[in-house]
Amino acid sequence: MAVVNPFTSYIERLARAARALGLSEVEKKRLSEPNNIVDTQIELTRDNGTVERLRTYRVQFNNARGPYKGGIRFHKAADLDEVKALAAAMAIKCAVVDIPMGGAKGGVQFDPKQYSEAEIERVARAFIRAMGDAIGADKDIPAPDVYTNSNIMGIMLDEFQKMHGRNEPAMITGKPQGLGGIVGRDTATAQGGVYVLDYFVSALGFKKKGLRVAIQGFGNAGATAAKILSGDGHSIVGISDSSGALLFETGLDIDKLLLEKNKSGELKDTRARIATNQELLETDCDVLIPAALDNQLTVENAPRVKAKIILELANGPTTPEADVIFGQRDITVIPDVLTNAGGVTVSYFEWLQNREGSIWSEEKVREQLKEIMTKASGVLWKKSKELNVPLRDAAFLLGVERIVSAMRTRRAV
Repeated sequence: MAVVNPFTSYIERLARAARALGLSEVEKKRLSEPNNIVDTQIELTRDNGTVERLRTYRVQFNNARGPYKGGIRFHKAADLDEVKALAAAMAIKCAVVDIPMGGAKGGVQFDPKQYSEAEIERVARAFIRAMGDAIGADKDIPAPDVYTNSNIMGIMLDEFQKMHGRNEPAMITGKPQGLGGIVGRDTATAQGGVYVLDYFVSALGFKKKGLRVAIQGFGNAGATAAKILSGDGHSIVGISDSSGALLFETGLDIDKLLLEKNKSGELKDTRARIATNQELLETDCDVLIPAALDNQLTVENAPRVKAKIILELANGPTTPEADVIFGQRDITVIPDVLTNAGGVTVSYFEWLQNREGSIWSEEKVREQLKEIMTKASGVLWKKSKELNVPLRDAAFLLGVERIVSAMRTRRAV
């Protein structure tokens, strides 16, 4: 399978949306490139005294609907096209769930697994210094992403506040709760996805309990979704991590799997059949949840997928060619820009909490998350039916439409 440039894919979809929405060339151009790219290098002094220069970047895509929002990743392989595509997707995602923020993404190009904790802290502080005045509570609010976490966000907050000489917890989200972080952020992506699934299960006429679910990925999102869905009365008939999959047609014991994973680092269940990730994607189930890597559902395996619903907790798990096949087979694909938007939604709540100087309860976070995700699902379902297009196309059209509406209101185009 040929490697698809993710930003080229975004531009192709934007061209189709521009035709459907009748966008002007100026509007199309404004949505074709980021508003700003910070692309620089930072110096890192290693523990042994040697100095390295690491590429550091921040892509700020569109802020017509509010300040830029998006994660910071520490990863050796992320390139600018990928980061631009992710920043654009974040702008669309925020618009789809109708929270007043734009899109951004960034990070540092290095492999944190090869560096000490002290070196990673120095990288985090250097990242903030490199951004200068490009980020802040009213400009661009970063968050954790690949190989970053709440502790790193706390270090970045500390460095920002030292630089600027003021307390500004709203400049970053995903922080430890003791520094203004919000309760429920660690489960938000999975919980938001479950709320979306609940809506579409009812809309599509499926039974509300006892669905057979297979989940690719047992990281935070996949494991949390498995625990929530199992507790809601559904059977997890398949689960996987990077080493392989377990299949058990009457339902795996998720609590025991979590204990074993935390203890040994492995998925183990003597009752289950050991399988590959590919077999998991093609196993007999009602709901398939890709919650791991991108480009997992392809033209090669799409004809053999048995699920009736695909809930995309991962970013970009379905290729465009697979989408076509699923449409022909009447398999409903609930797109990532809606399904995994629970994370950025609760990040928005954290930003609000910091701006208000308040502390949100777990109950308030859950209620507000459910309201936003359920409402967004309903709007998307209605638009899909009205236009007679797949949910992914409807989501992209809805996101672009809302962004362009804000640009027009500002007289920015």
